[in-house]
Amino acid sequence: MFRWFEQRLNPFPAEEPVEPPKTLLAFCLHYTRGAWPYVAADAVLIAIIAITEVWMFGFLGNIVDWLSQQNRATFLATEGWKLAGMAFIVLVALPSTVLLHSLLQHQTLMGNYPMRIRWQVHRYLLKQSMTFYQDEFAGRIATKLMQTALAVRECVVKLVDVLNYVAVYFLGMLLIVGSADWRLATPLVAWLAAYAALLAFFIPRLGKVAEEQADARSLMTGRVVDSYTNIQTVKLFSHARREASYAQEGMAGFMDTVYRSMRLVTSLYGCLYLLNSILLVSVASLSIWFWLNEVVTIGAVAVVIGLVLRLWGLSQWIMWEMSALFENIGTVQDGIASISLPRLVEDKPGAKELVVSHGDIRFEQIGFHYGKRKGVIENLSLHIAPGEKVGIVGRSGAGKSTLVNLLLRFYDLESGRIVIDGQDIALVTQDSLRAQIGMVTQDTSLLHRSVRDNVLYGRPDAGDELMIEATRRAESNDFIGSLTDPKGRKGFDAHVGERGVKLSGGQRQRIAIARVMLKDAPILIMDEATSALDSEVEAAIQENLYRLMEGKTVIAIAHRLSTIAAMDRLVVMDKGRIVEEGTHDALVARGGIYAQLWQRQSGGFLLEDAPDAEEVAAE
Repeated sequence: MFRWFEQRLNPFPAEEPVEPPKTLLAFCLHYTRGAWPYVAADAVLIAIIAITEVWMFGFLGNIVDWLSQQNRATFLATEGWKLAGMAFIVLVALPSTVLLHSLLQHQTLMGNYPMRIRWQVHRYLLKQSMTFYQDEFAGRIATKLMQTALAVRECVVKLVDVLNYVAVYFLGMLLIVGSADWRLATPLVAWLAAYAALLAFFIPRLGKVAEEQADARSLMTGRVVDSYTNIQTVKLFSHARREASYAQEGMAGFMDTVYRSMRLVTSLYGCLYLLNSILLVSVASLSIWFWLNEVVTIGAVAVVIGLVLRLWGLSQWIMWEMSALFENIGTVQDGIASISLPRLVEDKPGAKELVVSHGDIRFEQIGFHYGKRKGVIENLSLHIAPGEKVGIVGRSGAGKSTLVNLLLRFYDLESGRIVIDGQDIALVTQDSLRAQIGMVTQDTSLLHRSVRDNVLYGRPDAGDELMIEATRRAESNDFIGSLTDPKGRKGFDAHVGERGVKLSGGQRQRIAIARVMLKDAPILIMDEATSALDSEVEAAIQENLYRLMEGKTVIAIAHRLSTIAAMDRLVVMDKGRIVEEGTHDALVARGGIYAQLWQRQSGGFLLEDAPDAEEVAAE
């Protein structure tokens, strides 16, 4: 039974996520698609429960009147069938309805509904631009994803359950009390107006504080996660106290919102308790007065006072539910600010798969300025022939990494176009583009998974034989065999830690090289691919790297000029432009910028001029 209800709503819908709306109602409706039949059924059931509970109070009044007016000898014969019917409702019908409502809410909605939201938001954010992730804490993004999913569920479920239940319950209460004497309903109407005024005053203020609290919570979490992510840097500079203070600032900001929220809650609770006390006294006094004047029966007095006492507890529950509702509304609004953002780099409608048969690359009068009007790359044209090995040289801020990022389409061009084998990369899918490019970077980051998972990331469908061959060619089998982790996993099954922190820089680099070797893409980009390797390992792996380059179009970025001197052609960049091209010997003989850089080498590394701050930011 439980499993059947758990399988009614698919937590992982297959449809491709699109940019969500930016308004609260539209955002909640967007992420409730597919769940509406179950939300509607939940609303119907809660309404039935509310009607039944109110009707039971009315029936209680009838019982009191029957007991006070009828003969004991004939009571069961006269009213027995009504009591049996009520017993059936209390023992069978109402528990069955409550059970069905509970199954629908807890088995179908409570788990699956927010997971659908997490799944869709996560897939949408995975395809966000690099700029999006550069501008946010990773921990902050993850926190907002988790918070927002739960908050949307709570907003929708509380609106359906609480408001629906309250509306039906209050309406039924007024009808039952008014049926005894309409004047008995006047204190309830007055109380309802005062109660609505209290909520109207306090709840929006609680919602505003809740929105600030959600942002403060994600900021606090982001600061803590940032310290843990960069724990090596923290320890190297002995800044544990500094990081504690940094986190404390975030925690103090969060506590400020907590204090303001609790002040409002205390004020609301005190006002509500006073309001309920006034209602009880006024209704009890009025009903007793009417009974003394034989306007109402004793059963009506019992019903009215019983309903008011029930309302006493119900009003406090509603207060907390409404407070929670507006807190969740604040959380959703805060989440919208981070989630409902357009993707800066999107596949064009009808984008085709990139097919690389030769590996011919053309940069045709491209311009890119990171949103500025000038700088970075201006009117650059470059042709890299199929199978050609090209080294890109230049000081920091020259535009080398930007050029590679544009080829990978991490950013869209502002002018010109980039063409691979005659296909404009802006018109093909991003996944197919990057599937045709292998890249080894200087700052290698591994997934917090096993060595096997990290190597197979280059080609998930490869078997163990191909994986082991790739790691052998990357000179990494020896150290992989000796790896263990705290859970006793060894070798290829050992986990490498977050970003690969359990491995040395050289070991991480060799895993990354093995991953690219396994991918075997026709276009290869190397950004200081061997910079983290010691001389002995670099010499051992260099031959395999050259073998990897065979038959591929290669772009290599290096500050250590000796590593790219043997390339077919060297391209020298300066301030976003190509200023020199040619072989190593030809460029040295020319006596230009490259020759100056070569002469300033020390131990094989390029000693660069101190870069301009704007150039570094652009790079």
